[in-house]
Amino acid sequence: MQLNHAQRELTLKIVYYGPGLSGKTTNLRKLHARARPDVRGRLLSVDTHDDRTLFFDLLPVFFSTSAGFKVKVKLFTVPGQVIHNATRRVVLQGTDAVVFIADSRRNASQENNAYWRNLQENLREMELDPAQVPVVIQFNKRDLPDSLTDAELADIQKKGTQPVVGSVAVRGEGVVETFHAVAQAAWRALENRAHLSRNVGLTEEEFLGQIFRQVDLTGTALEGRYRILPGGGASGSPP
Repeated sequence: MQLNHAQRELTLKIVYYGPGLSGKTTNLRKLHARARPDVRGRLLSVDTHDDRTLFFDLLPVFFSTSAGFKVKVKLFTVPGQVIHNATRRVVLQGTDAVVFIADSRRNASQENNAYWRNLQENLREMELDPAQVPVVIQFNKRDLPDSLTDAELADIQKKGTQPVVGSVAVRGEGVVETFHAVAQAAWRALENRAHLSRNVGLTEEEFLGQIFRQVDLTGTALEGRYRILPGGGASGSPP
């Protein structure tokens, strides 16, 4: 988190991490398409022959709080190829939360586990405590053969502490729900550490409301939760 009291600006960073071609870039592209043009920044992307993203994608979302702070939420992805591990470390620097994108197919479990260990190692390399950085796990490609069942995902959720979301990112399924889970986790971690509600007047309800009333929630599990009220406010309380 970057907090500039003089300019009254708060910047949060969320990184999408995982194996190559797991769906990291697809998640950001679907989010970018659903965000209102006047509150989203440009989606920057570099394509290569061996993976979609050589360096990163960046999707900034902007809003202002009722206390007069400008808030920017920056979403990054990392390159999935093994040869770009140093770049992954750099992109992780200063992150407030991570979305780990895993392939739901059973034959991908070994690669998923390898990149999970890589995430923990790189967080420590960047002097971040893996136990303190919130992580949301998205199991993508649920439409493909040999994918984990809903019951198996539920078992994974029970065994771990991280929220688990199933998705078919190419169809936009689970993408917004994943972003909501990680945004909520990021705010709660920062509240515990930096007391956002007291120091900058930013409550969880306002933080999530300001973001998700700017996003098209049609057809998602969040549809109807965040509504624009008279005067431009946002309704909807986090669960």
